[in-house]
Formats: sequence, C-alpha cells, structure tokens
Amino acid sequence: MKGTSTQPGIREDRAGHETIVGPQRELLDQLLDKWGQLLLAALCEQPRRFNELKRELDGVTQKSLTQALRRLERNGLVERRVLTQRPVAVEYRITPLGRTLEEPFSILRAWTADHLPEVERHRAAFDEGADTLERSRG
Repeated sequence: MKGTSTQPGIREDRAGHETIVGPQRELLDQLLDKWGQLLLAALCEQPRRFNELKRELDGVTQKSLTQALRRLERNGLVERRVLTQRPVAVEYRITPLGRTLEEPFSILRAWTADHLPEVERHRAAFDEGADTLERSRG
C-alpha cells in the first residue's frame, strides 16, 4: 500500500519511493549538519575539552560549537563531564551509542575521497554550462 512502510519513520510516496519523515529526518539533519559529523569523528579519536574542539574545527564559532555539542548530548551521542580541576574545565567524550556512527561516517568519508575527482568534473561541467547560459542571456 502506498504511503506506508514497515520501517518506522519511513514512508513511501505515491511513486513507491521511500522518504524519511518526522523524528528520523530531524535526527539525520542533526547528525549531518555542518559540525555534527566532524565533532563525532573528533570525539571518536579521544575525549576533548571544549577549547580543543574549537581549535580543531576551523571556522566554528563558540555559539555553533555549543549548540552542536548540546544537540549531540541531548541525542545521547556525546557526554559532557565537568573536570574539577582549577580552573574548572569541561570535557566531551563519545558515548557507546555515538561510537556506533564511527563506521558509517568512515564509509561516507571514504566515499567522498574516492569520488571527489568525479564530483569535481561534474561541478566544473555544470558551472561551465551555467556560465555559457548566463552569457547567452546577457
């Protein structure tokens, strides 16, 4: 039957294609946002303090880093630990649930490395076509 699926959070459209909806889509958006995947990869290597993460993730603002870490913590993928030294510091570490993402993210990173030259060729061809189209309109 169209519009249903045996998997929660997945629905078939009228053409029978599966689409991700609701909470699953929200979770994927959070995992694959600008910083989520990079943070998880860094924390899979070792626990890190906030400022270490900020230095490692070139271009992240303090606000963006804080928001991304809170989302990951809320989803149970990262845990925050207050270190009782002076000055007080905060350390983030991957949880067992977060560690389950290490393999799929590694596969995704490998795919990007393997296919980047082909993607760049497609981008260049597309951009050249767009430039040609713009010149013909002008």
